[in-house]
Amino acid sequence: MSDTPRDPLVVFTPSGKRGRFPVGTPILTAARQLGVDLDSVCGGRGICSKCQITPMYGDFPKHGVASAPDALSPWNAVEERYKSKRGLIEGRRLGCQATVQGDVVIDVPPESQVHKQVVRKRVEAREIVMDPATRLHYVEVTEPDMHNPRGDLERLLDALRDQWGLEGLVCDLRTLQGLQPVLRQGNWRVTVAVHQGRRRSNGRIIQAWPGYFEGSIYGIAVDVGSTTIACHLCDLQSGEVLASAGLMNPQIRFGEDLMSRVSYSMMNPGGHTEMTAAVREALNTLIGQVADEAGVGRSQIVEGVLVGNPVMHHLLLGIDPVELGGAPFALATSDAMTLWASELGLSMHPSGRLYILPCIAGHVGADAAAVALSESPHAQDELMLVVDVGTNAEILLGNREKVLACSSPTGPAFEGAQISSGQRAAPGAIERVRIDPETCEPRFRVIGCELWSDDLGFVEAAGPTGVTGICGSGIIEVIAEMRIAGIIDEDGAIGSAEAVGTPRLVQEGRTWSYVLWDGRAAGGPLITVTQGDVRAIQLAKAALYAGARLLMDQMGVDAVDRVVLAGAFGAHISPLHAMVLGMIPDCPLEKVSSAGNAAGTGARIALLNAGARREIEAVVRRIEKVETAVEPRFQEHFVSAMALPHKTAPFPHLGTLVSLPAVRFEQGGEDGGRRRRRAR
Repeated sequence: MSDTPRDPLVVFTPSGKRGRFPVGTPILTAARQLGVDLDSVCGGRGICSKCQITPMYGDFPKHGVASAPDALSPWNAVEERYKSKRGLIEGRRLGCQATVQGDVVIDVPPESQVHKQVVRKRVEAREIVMDPATRLHYVEVTEPDMHNPRGDLERLLDALRDQWGLEGLVCDLRTLQGLQPVLRQGNWRVTVAVHQGRRRSNGRIIQAWPGYFEGSIYGIAVDVGSTTIACHLCDLQSGEVLASAGLMNPQIRFGEDLMSRVSYSMMNPGGHTEMTAAVREALNTLIGQVADEAGVGRSQIVEGVLVGNPVMHHLLLGIDPVELGGAPFALATSDAMTLWASELGLSMHPSGRLYILPCIAGHVGADAAAVALSESPHAQDELMLVVDVGTNAEILLGNREKVLACSSPTGPAFEGAQISSGQRAAPGAIERVRIDPETCEPRFRVIGCELWSDDLGFVEAAGPTGVTGICGSGIIEVIAEMRIAGIIDEDGAIGSAEAVGTPRLVQEGRTWSYVLWDGRAAGGPLITVTQGDVRAIQLAKAALYAGARLLMDQMGVDAVDRVVLAGAFGAHISPLHAMVLGMIPDCPLEKVSSAGNAAGTGARIALLNAGARREIEAVVRRIEKVETAVEPRFQEHFVSAMALPHKTAPFPHLGTLVSLPAVRFEQGGEDGGRRRRRAR
């Protein structure tokens, strides 16, 4: 064995791409060689500052890296000059100036990425009965006189009781301090904003305006996902969504999946406070973005509703999620919460209130409760399976009789992570794929372009970004299409060029890869689907199916009446391709639908309808949690679900739509080891 030391390992987050580079290699050069999305327009001269990166120091078991403070070259004069003239966020370096000196983990912040992620947690059209917790009330207040010595506040409370039936109100000190001039300026006519709590009692006056206030008040509905955070600004009087914004959850740099973040907290003292600060900063950024877009002042945002899975929920609240790292997966609290926005450091109205939906149990959180509020499986006659597809999938199964819930650790593969040519959803990412079953030739579409790759003018229409990689919906479709075309077999093995009959299959060691796009002649990437990519998707989809099947066992059924795919990613999944892979149980295709970002919709319902908060709190108490981690049959279902679509389940409805070739390939053989390929 050679004693020659290996070059340092450089790991980039959030992409997860890694490689070894000689000491002295600029980080920008390493990023370009690995295909990491790191911007630069000045040619590495230290002028444009587009290539800012954040080195991360400490132990990172997930990446197998111990990153020391001297892993990068020392701060240099170019960086100092840039910082003194234009400013540089503390802890950041310029990728063109910092060079590799040892093993290191490098985070590429969103603003340094060329291909900014398309955050797909869009707002869904939904009729919502308006009944907000914070309302405006116009009242006429009795003037003071010598014979009635009661204070101005007490007479305002009398007016609210007599004219609006509001009893037991209290007033913030901040509002009280400005109340007298407001009453006199309005000639004893005022408009007040009153927030009433979950029980519709002990409401609170949070703002007063002289006379009739012709403006409005606003609220935010926020879905704090482990991968992306989405924020919707709503008018609390009309219910209209005025602006929406989203960004990648900055906690990704601490770990792509939930357990990686729990591990980071376990292994790094104070780690959870770092992640809490990161997510709160992101929320403030989003609040600023939606406020600016709508032309609304932050102080006019008086209320917010937040949802997230239990780990996100705890980190948002500043609670160490360490107890969620092992059985019995104890939550610090599962009840709904009402907080001051200032308690979480959110820049809103000084008396802004936050409502956080209840968690169901264990790893089924407030986001699953929001999905239940949005899709109402508890109000259905049919047996409905709701799958919120994400890094950690939450699954609901039920009807009017009973609702069950579980979570399943699918990991980040569905988001394009852990995939050789994978990337987040951004312009240039392949999102749709079709493969001719006779020729095995592919055609595809990329985000930001309406043309297919075989359409005239595709290259020009794809724009300057060109084809950059493949995102989650694209990897699902290409693997499903490979199965339909007989390029991979039931067990997920990719056949050889000889066995399948196409030169698009190229050998990589003892396995084969399918060439989806070769853009190298034009300076672009080579995009392939490797055996490792197929395995990553198999593992993710098997976890998803096993969770659903476990709930079906508990319910005592072998089929469901309807499947709803929820989540930002779920909205872009082709139901047919999902069924070919076996991500979901067999079901009539017309009974499979997308709910889009159902968690965000549930948050918006709770923001605009206070009664919905009481409804979901009651529903959550009825939902029965099934813990996949301790259920012995989960592993059994998982193993069977590794096959495409499944080792034992018949999938009769799928059989009426596509015919899956009965091919089988030996794995690890020099020629792909075709055993036998039967006619389709």
